Amino acid sequence: MTSENPAGPADPVHPVSRVHPVSPSAPTPKGHQRRAALLDAAEHVLGSAGGAELTMRAVADAAGVRLGHLQYYFPARSDLLAALLDRILTASLARVSSLAQAGGAAGDPAAVLDTLLGDHDDPSLVRLFTEVWAMAAHDGDAAGAVGAFYAAYAGHVARFVRDRSPGLDPAAAHSRAEVFVMLMEGAALFRSGIAGRATPATDAVLRRTLLGLLGLPGSEGGAA
Repeated sequence: MTSENPAGPADPVHPVSRVHPVSPSAPTPKGHQRRAALLDAAEHVLGSAGGAELTMRAVADAAGVRLGHLQYYFPARSDLLAALLDRILTASLARVSSLAQAGGAAGDPAAVLDTLLGDHDDPSLVRLFTEVWAMAAHDGDAAGAVGAFYAAYAGHVARFVRDRSPGLDPAAAHSRAEVFVMLMEGAALFRSGIAGRATPATDAVLRRTLLGLLGLPGSEGGAA
């Protein structure tokens, strides 16, 4: 889970590939703006009311437009959901990618970790991802999008780990990366106040463990 509106990597990342939202061909700049405004409204409904309330009517009302206007850009709820997930997850994945690329072999894992953990301080972002996870539990297309996102997230982390520990077996690097992602996403619930609160003692253990997974010598699980 990462913040929105990142400075994306050189090559755009598109984690949602199973469903392609329907949109007018060759949209104009104004069309792009209107589409973005509708997705802003959908994101607001999702974050404030939850996935169960993410209906076409609710989004149209939140955007202050007629239902037909929304359906012109997103004919069905599945199209709207696919576009919304694509925007949320692609923005987050681009941020992960840019952090990993900026790190490299000479990068500072602690700085990368501080940035990612800082996202847990944004309650609206954590709530948004909580709703995305809930949708993935009941919607196959959402589950596919979320699964692709986390596979790509782990891939970026694995490359970061291999940059710092070139002799590490690729399978071991990928396992470390997957555990890193699991801990980061679970920590969001406990550190944000949804399922618990961050404390200095638990944060210290969490940081040592995560830094070790990234390959910082002297940390738990780190390179010898």
